[in-house]
Amino acid sequence: MSDTYGKSVTLTIFGESHGPAVGATVTGLAPGVPVDMEFMRGQMEKRRAKGKISTSRTEADAVRVLSGVYRGAATGTALTLVIENTNTRSGDYTKTEELLRPGHADYTAHMKYGGHQDARGGGHFSGRLTAPVVAAGSIFTKLLQTKGVAIATHLAQCAGIDDAPFSGDPARLKEQLDALNAADLAVLDPLRARAMMQAIEAAAAEGDSVGGILETVVLGLPAGLGEPFFGSVESTLAALLFSIPAVKGVEFGLGFGFAGLTGSRANDAFRMQGTRVVTATNHNGGVNGGISNGMPLVLRTVVKPTPSIYKVQQTVDFAAKRNATLQISGRHDPCILHRARVVQDSLVAFGLADLCGQHFGTAWQEGAAWNMD
Repeated sequence: MSDTYGKSVTLTIFGESHGPAVGATVTGLAPGVPVDMEFMRGQMEKRRAKGKISTSRTEADAVRVLSGVYRGAATGTALTLVIENTNTRSGDYTKTEELLRPGHADYTAHMKYGGHQDARGGGHFSGRLTAPVVAAGSIFTKLLQTKGVAIATHLAQCAGIDDAPFSGDPARLKEQLDALNAADLAVLDPLRARAMMQAIEAAAAEGDSVGGILETVVLGLPAGLGEPFFGSVESTLAALLFSIPAVKGVEFGLGFGFAGLTGSRANDAFRMQGTRVVTATNHNGGVNGGISNGMPLVLRTVVKPTPSIYKVQQTVDFAAKRNATLQISGRHDPCILHRARVVQDSLVAFGLADLCGQHFGTAWQEGAAWNMD
């Protein structure tokens, strides 16, 4: 079982949804890197369940530092963060524990771990494990901010409703990213945000759920990050993004939109902007040949509807080896997009920090912002 990812910096996650706690350990931080607990709390707040569009399971999500931080800065040794689970109701899962939940990892978990997995609330497969990801990711998000790198994600589509697109104007785009990072619901158009919330609530009222698309933009990346084949910007980030529960697709730039274009329309022409090389368009989403080209990094993920729904579903009784029906109870999200956007930001920040370490060495974590020219 691999719970660790990264090369120059590593992230390890641990815990189960209904266990005593979940947490993360980070290695590879240079001594002296600030660990801003107030910023971390703000990031955790973005992930918390709120209102009718989220699960009624609410957790304080107070992050406790066990090691690796002294006087507000990383010591350079393993940094471990723990978040206690304080609002579990394991009894909700007892009466249906032998019934495989469609869309969940119940069957595959059993086949991999031989029945020894903690199945309560999804155990280690639960979205609860994204809480320590956000806590640890806040350190890398803040670190990248000190280098002039901005990351933000919006609900590009939810329940079939499209948000307004990101602007092509650099100054306006930066304003949009700042606004998204300050918003509870990361949507660019308030009217469409209202329509999305109504659609989520309508699905919840019917015992159902909805999915959508998360779109992330990163500004301020230098050219030269990543490798041509294994370890490319795309493959590094895709591996992390596919680790988010419910993500079933990842694309960069125009992504699958390239399929309908000719090369003359798909290519991004180069030009000079002062002393910098830029592209006239950004169809490739800031990456050429697996390596960052200094333009905005643009990526999208497809998030499937939450599999925990209250409708009657067909399944099997795994213990009795016979067909059965299932109607779950408990507390579940009718949509996870609005909570997952900060998870996506966090893993993108971690992945980029790892790529920066591989390119610049540990020294990138110290000193002034890099030269983009």
